Amino acid sequence: MSPVVSFLFPDRVYDNSVSAFILVLRLFFGGLLMWHGISKIANFDSLSTAFFDPLGIGSRMSLLLAIFAEVICAAGVMAGAFYRLALLPIIFSMCVILFAVHRGGGFSTLELPLIFLVMFVLMFIAGAGRFSLDNIIVKQLGRKPLP
Repeated sequence: MSPVVSFLFPDRVYDNSVSAFILVLRLFFGGLLMWHGISKIANFDSLSTAFFDPLGIGSRMSLLLAIFAEVICAAGVMAGAFYRLALLPIIFSMCVILFAVHRGGGFSTLELPLIFLVMFVLMFIAGAGRFSLDNIIVKQLGRKPLP
């Protein structure tokens, strides 16, 4: 199997209780992040002109990228579909929030993005677990699925 496929679909074996715990984390933190993204969609018109532009690509494009990370990628995390690939934009987004958007703010403004960043990095390291769409994809690729 290629290193890219092995990276995207790790074959760590977890028992049911650990996989269930990872599932709960995926659903909880993915859902919280998705809630933030849905509120951005609901306020898209007002936010698109004033959204922070830390990358210099325009407020509208920055908002669209934030929505992509917080809604589309969060849905992938919750489903465990292309899990690690879905986590990369989320982790990048949390880094941008910490080091550009809220730079110089007090701990109270950094606390939530820092919690999100730490959790999503730990979830990235752990993998999606047995109860994920990635496990089904592994079966289709001909690799041994997680037991």
